[in-house]
Amino acid sequence: MSVFLVTGASTGIGLAAARCLRAAGETVVGISRSGREGTEVADLSTEDGVREAVAIARQHGPIRGLVLNAATGSAQDASVGELTTEGWRTTMAINLDSPFMTMREAWPDLIADGAGRIVMVASTAATYGEAGTTAYSASKAGLLGMMRVVAQDGAPHGLTCNAVLPGWVRTEMSERSAAANAARTERTTDEVWAERSAAYAAGRVVDPEEVGEVIAFLCSRAASGVSGEEIRVALGGVW
Repeated sequence: MSVFLVTGASTGIGLAAARCLRAAGETVVGISRSGREGTEVADLSTEDGVREAVAIARQHGPIRGLVLNAATGSAQDASVGELTTEGWRTTMAINLDSPFMTMREAWPDLIADGAGRIVMVASTAATYGEAGTTAYSASKAGLLGMMRVVAQDGAPHGLTCNAVLPGWVRTEMSERSAAANAARTERTTDEVWAERSAAYAAGRVVDPEEVGEVIAFLCSRAASGVSGEEIRVALGGVW
């Protein structure tokens, strides 16, 4: 029995992806910092934490797939002239270093399966910059570059690697960015969310389950011909 390792699986998109994969009959091991929703606890910003997470997943079987969702958001981000080195490194550690280390640690399993799957959760911020999101946007853009290379490296082994780029999704992480935005602009968080919803022709933001379903498809054997792709889940909007 092979397993899927989902990082950042206790809330939002990670939780939705884990549920969608389980509904598709897959065995899922979820990792988070909080341990909520039955997830295992590991600090994915460190090599030791990544090794621990992969070892936990392997207790349930060889790893067939990764959903690399763990991230820190843009609530504490800043413009290039104001962002501290510590702030930059903290964001890169979890948003970019962690996916690299997790893939490297799980690589022997992934290429042995013959139908391995990796899905990176990036963001529309990777392709459309917003003022004051220096580290977050850079880290998500970095994921896309890494995804394209991994898709090539994995191809001879039947491994696919893709990225989903969600627009605004109402999760705990994006609630924090909404609160920070509201404080800066002297508005309520509901007003911030209303503005975000109005940016889409559909008049709403994306639901976590909508992203989770796309992730589950990309993890399926039916998606064997899809690799190296950026899949926007943003209701047709820029964000």
